[in-house]
Amino acid sequence: MKKLLLMIALLWGGGALGVWYWNDAHAQKISYRTVGARKGDLRSTINATGTIEPVEVVEVGAQVPGQVQSFGADLTDPKKTISYGSQVEPRTVLAKLDDALYRTRVDQARGRLAKAEADVQQAEVKLGQVERERDRTQKLRSHDTRIVPIQEYDAALTNDESARATLSVARAAFAVARADLAEAEVNLDFTTIRSSVRGVILDRRVNLGQTVAAGPGVPSLFLIARDLQRLEIWSSVNEADIGSIHQGQLVRFNVSSLPRETFEGKVSQIRLNASMNQNVVTYTVVVSVDNSSGKLLPYLTARLTFEVEVRRNVMLVPNAAIRWQPRVQNVVPEARETYAMNLRRRAPDRSDPSRPDRDLPDEPRGTVWLRESDLVRPVEVQIGLSDGVLTEIRADGLDEGTQVVVGASKVDSDADASSILTYTRSEPAKK
Repeated sequence: MKKLLLMIALLWGGGALGVWYWNDAHAQKISYRTVGARKGDLRSTINATGTIEPVEVVEVGAQVPGQVQSFGADLTDPKKTISYGSQVEPRTVLAKLDDALYRTRVDQARGRLAKAEADVQQAEVKLGQVERERDRTQKLRSHDTRIVPIQEYDAALTNDESARATLSVARAAFAVARADLAEAEVNLDFTTIRSSVRGVILDRRVNLGQTVAAGPGVPSLFLIARDLQRLEIWSSVNEADIGSIHQGQLVRFNVSSLPRETFEGKVSQIRLNASMNQNVVTYTVVVSVDNSSGKLLPYLTARLTFEVEVRRNVMLVPNAAIRWQPRVQNVVPEARETYAMNLRRRAPDRSDPSRPDRDLPDEPRGTVWLRESDLVRPVEVQIGLSDGVLTEIRADGLDEGTQVVVGASKVDSDADASSILTYTRSEPAKK
């Protein structure tokens, strides 16, 4: 029995030692890929998309209903009519409606005004007659009250007051008739639709012969952008990034129509009315853009890059150098035990789901690996900004040009996991 147990122990020890030697021999065959650390500038950015919008758009509609008879002449080419892209000035004629009905109403209003004026003249004549009769009655009554009875005297005063009231009514009717004429003339003038601002026609929503309506809720006929030399980009920024956006922040963007050109703008407004779509909260950030060149057009889709922070002349390594982890047996002997313990400590605790995977330090720290013959040596670094490709690091003894490991040609994640388990299980047997 003792011989059997001894044989089993020898076999188990020999097997563990063989596995360790095999892993160690296998580690010697790994080919490391390295990249030199370098100094340079790093920009931390936030990416978003948005739509280019005119700064101010004016909608021009009809103020009276009617049928479109013609369009105004284009300012740059009088042979053409106002259409999409036409330049307009204040009071430029955009369209004319059929004005026959409104001219008739003006004639009617003028007739009513003439009648009201005649009524005023008639009331003035009547008042003059009544005043003379009143004066004569007063003079006779002042000489002898018996000549003019009191009833006749009261009637003269009443006629005078009535004539004055009739004149006031006539004058009021004259004022109303004059206002009606002014209204009819204004409505007649409204049959000519004019631009209220200087700008460019973005959209013409009416055709010849079309009958248009007027009033609240009626679609506009023309859409005019006041100034296409100044544009805005309305971009949607995720709630996780909105804290890094501020007014005056530099923004670079490009559009699909000009893929080789990069444009710049500045954040002018952060709107607080957030929107939620599929439980994702986004804020609208307005970016002001100078379009003096005229290359940008309204409603293009822009891909924006918000510049959050810039670091000058800092040490940079690829992000892969921070993420890469070697096998335990490929680490230099003096750091192997510590590395294995760190791997076990950073493994998640499955027995307590509420416990975090690791305690994060106040300042992010990481490890880069330097090649030493067929092994790698860890160098602890402090991690700074990252642009998604490069990461800023700070470490003592890491100079520019130092080759850091970014990968190994014969290592994958499954092999790494199995090698860690093999090392941690065989460690007690070695002791």
